[in-house]
Amino acid sequence: MLAKANRVTSADDYRSIVRRGAKVAGAHTVSYLRSRESGTDARFGFIVSKKVGSAVRRNLVRRRLKAACRELVDGGVSAIDVVVRALPTAADADFHALRADVVSALQVHERRSASRSRPAIAADAAAHPLAAKDA
Repeated sequence: MLAKANRVTSADDYRSIVRRGAKVAGAHTVSYLRSRESGTDARFGFIVSKKVGSAVRRNLVRRRLKAACRELVDGGVSAIDVVVRALPTAADADFHALRADVVSALQVHERRSASRSRPAIAADAAAHPLAAKDA
C-alpha cells in the first residue's frame, strides 16, 4: 500500500492535476503529471472507471497500479503528482504492462520538462544560430 504522503487524497488535488497537468497516453493508461517543489514526496492517484470491468477487475487493476507506483517511490521518484486513469484495455493487461505505462509516462514528462527548462536563446545571443547577422 502507498503511504498517505504518497497518495493524492482530495478531490481538488485530483481536479487540478488532471486539468493543469501534462497528459501522457499509454497503451493501457492515460497519466496526468504535474511537477512539485523539489524535496517533496511523489503523490499518486488512480481513476478506474466501470468501463474497465466488474468491481473485482477494477480493484485488480487499481492494486497493480498501486504496486507499480510503490516500486517507483521506493526507487526514489519524488517531487511529482501523478493521476493515472486506467483505460478499458487495462483489464486484460498484466502488472508489467501497467508498470511500463507508468514508467513511460514519467520518462516522457521528464524529457518534456528538461526541454522546457532550456533557454530559448543561448546566453551569448550572437552565438545562437538564429541570431541576426550583422552585414
